[in-house]
Parts: sequence; C-alpha cells; structure tokens
Amino acid sequence: MEEFDSHKKEEIFSKSVRAGKRTYFFDVKATKGNDYFLTITESKKRFNDDGTFTYQKHKIFLYKEDFDKFNEGLKEVFDFIQKEQPYTAPPETEETTASEKPSDKSGSFTDVEFEDLK
Repeated sequence: MEEFDSHKKEEIFSKSVRAGKRTYFFDVKATKGNDYFLTITESKKRFNDDGTFTYQKHKIFLYKEDFDKFNEGLKEVFDFIQKEQPYTAPPETEETTASEKPSDKSGSFTDVEFEDLK
C-alpha cells in the first residue's frame, strides 16, 4: 500500500492533447522532496510488419528553475514561425474527422505560461 501511496503522490496533474497522429502528454509530478517538475511526452502509434502496433514515445523533463528560460525560448520560436509561415487551416473535407480538426482556427499559437507551476 505504501508503494501505491508514493506513486499516487508523484502524479499531481495531467493533460493530454491529441494532434493528428500524435498525442502529447503534459504531466506535473513531484520529487520525493515534493518539488514539482513537468514531463512532456510525445507518443506516436507505429505499425509493425506483422500488422501489430507499438507506441513510440519521446520524453522531456522540465524543472521549475528552467521554466522561465524554456518559456522565453519557446515563445521566441513560436513567434518566429508564425511570422515566417503563418498557420492557415487546411480546407475541411467530408473525410476530416473531429479529432483531426484544429481546435483554434484563429491562425495563432497559444502562449505557453508556466506561472501556475511556480
């Protein structure tokens, strides 16, 4: 039971975002000293030659002391991309499913703020 309680304490908050063929997981976790950190996981479904599938995952650990610099860098990169190649939603077709539709058609990126985790 103690192992379950310590695992439960480690998981603080989770948010998943489906984006086409990928899913992104944003998980707030706590160290043994109850210090929060963020893991960002990208998960992609991959099909094997025999027809079975696996999930390929890539994970980033982001610690509180790095939030400001990470946020600044991410915002700078988003701003650059938006300026150089503004996002335009592809025309909708009957084959487009709700999970494939962009949730924001305004053509702008969402600002990422980490103040909630400080």
